[in-house]
Amino acid sequence: MHADVCVVGLGGSGLAAVHELLDLGQRVVGIDAGVVAGGAAGRNGGFLLAGPADFHHDAVRIVGRERATALYRRTLDELARMQAETPGAIRREGSLRVAMSDDEREDCRAQLDAMQADGLPAEWYSGPEGEGLRIPTDGVFQPLRRCRMLAERARARGAMLFEQTPAVQISGTGVEAPLGSIKCDAVIVAVDGRLEQVLPELGGRVRTARLQMLATAPTTEVQTRHAVYSRYGYEYWQQLPDGAIALGGMRDRAGEGEWTDVAEPAEPVQSMLEVYLREVIGVTAPVTHRWAGAVGYTEDGLPIFEEVRPRVWALGGYSGTGNVVGAICGRAAAQMVVTGRTPDAWFLAR
Repeated sequence: MHADVCVVGLGGSGLAAVHELLDLGQRVVGIDAGVVAGGAAGRNGGFLLAGPADFHHDAVRIVGRERATALYRRTLDELARMQAETPGAIRREGSLRVAMSDDEREDCRAQLDAMQADGLPAEWYSGPEGEGLRIPTDGVFQPLRRCRMLAERARARGAMLFEQTPAVQISGTGVEAPLGSIKCDAVIVAVDGRLEQVLPELGGRVRTARLQMLATAPTTEVQTRHAVYSRYGYEYWQQLPDGAIALGGMRDRAGEGEWTDVAEPAEPVQSMLEVYLREVIGVTAPVTHRWAGAVGYTEDGLPIFEEVRPRVWALGGYSGTGNVVGAICGRAAAQMVVTGRTPDAWFLAR
């Protein structure tokens, strides 16, 4: 099989790359070891948050005000684009950062001051979910539905997408898969969790962790339209349109056991999530679903976005917040492969 570009990984960033490549007139083959959005892209909490993984005041300290603010504004543009692409899968009614301690409340104030100083949308919030920040431009979405919609459109535009097709060997001239070879001029590896296994040269720079979630039956015990995250973002939840609660977090409290690529729910995280559901959110509705996803983390919170082998670009390591940044990386990599440049390179590159 021949193509101009092969995309390995059919989650959010991979599908963004596929569509950008099609826009640039390329013949595209996309493969995935599982199914479309079968990894973290379809198993995440459904948050659409602007900015990088770090809160804005922390990002300013780490990468500088100019770069942190530019990235934040770029993600705002991406959020608008995503909503226009799949309006039926996205609700943008804001997110809440709820403080769980006096120290965190002070940190919320510091984040608010930094965002307002840089002209970014944020306001103080006090309501039934708690006290902290409200970011009015954020939202929630149905990640699996969105990815499936993008995959169907890509196929309709001429992309050849293959599920259950792992990449056994990758080079800038092709990809070897169990059932055959894909000859191409470039490869984009858009894999978050397990990226260091697909491309071993990234070992030590990106590390896979398990993020776990649960969901309840529909309930009216609480009512919120916001994405809610607390304890510095370690816990996060949203209320689905039918009233069900989807809740994730507690990774840090389970220790080294959550640094794993086993994407199955497990103790002690599930029990801790259920305690949080009952005692903090105040929901007694029965738990109906439990699941997990494998995601990549980097030490500085910035994603992997680079040419790791000649004509092989690697994307991933979104540190748990890849829904928006991953889409930016996917299109930027497609632009680099085809044109050799992208307007996003200066704040994505290390």
